[in-house]
Amino acid sequence: MQDPIAARAAHAADIQHRAESAMAAIGVDAGFIDQLVETFYGRVLEHPTLGPVFDARLAGRWPDHMAKMKQFWAAVAFKNGGYGGKPVQAHLGVENMSAELFPQWLALFSATLDDIAPSRQAHDWFMETAGRIARSLMLSLFYNPALDDPTLKRTHP
Repeated sequence: MQDPIAARAAHAADIQHRAESAMAAIGVDAGFIDQLVETFYGRVLEHPTLGPVFDARLAGRWPDHMAKMKQFWAAVAFKNGGYGGKPVQAHLGVENMSAELFPQWLALFSATLDDIAPSRQAHDWFMETAGRIARSLMLSLFYNPALDDPTLKRTHP
């Protein structure tokens, strides 16, 4: 019988190896993750709606944010456990953050991928993943279950 800790480590290594192989098959490597983050957030700063919200929160801390986003996307793509942040907490209380910003963020992310993704499969994988992340953040930040309570909804004549 294998040591449980060694078994978990072997399982984690297998997951990471399979993720790295899957990413390599669609042209994604660490260099692409860096390019994606640098290009996307450069565009975020220039965006008329997203830029002011991000820059107000990250002024003076952009290099740290960029490093953290590179770690985040590498951890998501390569399943390497390299990100230990708390995205929901990081977005709580961001001034002028609203659910309406998320579709704009996703559209800009997609346009960035249109320009730089190494393959259509890479574009689609990152967009599907970004969509799940955006939905999760929106639910965590803005969902109020009371709004779904039929007894609280107004009826219109």
